[in-house]
Amino acid sequence: MNSFTIKTEKTSNSNILKFTANQFLSPLTSYEFKNIDEAKQSPLAQQLFYLPFVKTIYIAQNFIAIEKFSIVEWADVQEELASQIETFLNSGQALVHEIPQKNKIPVTIYAESTPNPSVIKFVANKSLVDGTFEFKNIDEAKHAPLAQALFQFLFVKEVFISANYVSVSKYDSVEWEEVTLEIREFIRNYIEEGKQILKDEILSQTSTTKEEKHTEREALDDISKEIINILNEYVRPAVESDGGNIEFQSYDEQTKTVKVMLQGACSGCPSSTFTLKNGIENMLKEMLKDSELKVEAING
Repeated sequence: MNSFTIKTEKTSNSNILKFTANQFLSPLTSYEFKNIDEAKQSPLAQQLFYLPFVKTIYIAQNFIAIEKFSIVEWADVQEELASQIETFLNSGQALVHEIPQKNKIPVTIYAESTPNPSVIKFVANKSLVDGTFEFKNIDEAKHAPLAQALFQFLFVKEVFISANYVSVSKYDSVEWEEVTLEIREFIRNYIEEGKQILKDEILSQTSTTKEEKHTEREALDDISKEIINILNEYVRPAVESDGGNIEFQSYDEQTKTVKVMLQGACSGCPSSTFTLKNGIENMLKEMLKDSELKVEAING
């Protein structure tokens, strides 16, 4: 197994910083520790609580998030923290000692329709992944065991996994009424059995992609950056609730054209054009005070 590397990542809360790993830490379970006593099952969390500025520690799929008290600035301590976490993970010690549970809490999955009639969103009562992952075919899913397993159903066309849900796109050869229950039970059993959702390789790829996007964004003009902020704050939450994702692609100052990529349930959705023209485009025109702006979509 490759050694662990840790990179820091800002969050919307200035007191919380994510320390993201290049491998899985806790595939299906997340933990929150508010003090050293609560952290008895995690040697690393206990170690970190000896630092006087550490307020809360979260351990999730591939990151450790730390909330600090305001007595320090992240710039003064984040490198030392990242080094400390990296050293611990590479020591081979257990990150968390699991406490045996007498009663296993079953996973619940419910099916939710989306604006795209070809796509159903299967929502779990627990976090599945950190990030968004789209697979157009079984070859693209070589590092995503759950998606690979779903592609064994001949009617499955595409798979999109994000947060606590899986969006499945089907071919027209079947109706959802015929297969929804089968897919829902398959996903529930898969997760309950503790099977792997994503492999470590995909995390490394995602980490590299995030870095590249961050570098590219820093080089963008101010209008493009403002468009990205508007999409992230006002558009993405609504799109994600419909089982999809939206990504900024480009802004052409000469033609006043914004290009975005639609993924998941939004990709190929019959209502996506209407949404773009009457929702996102009008929002950008109003917020950027530019009536000539137009939005074009690229299906992911």
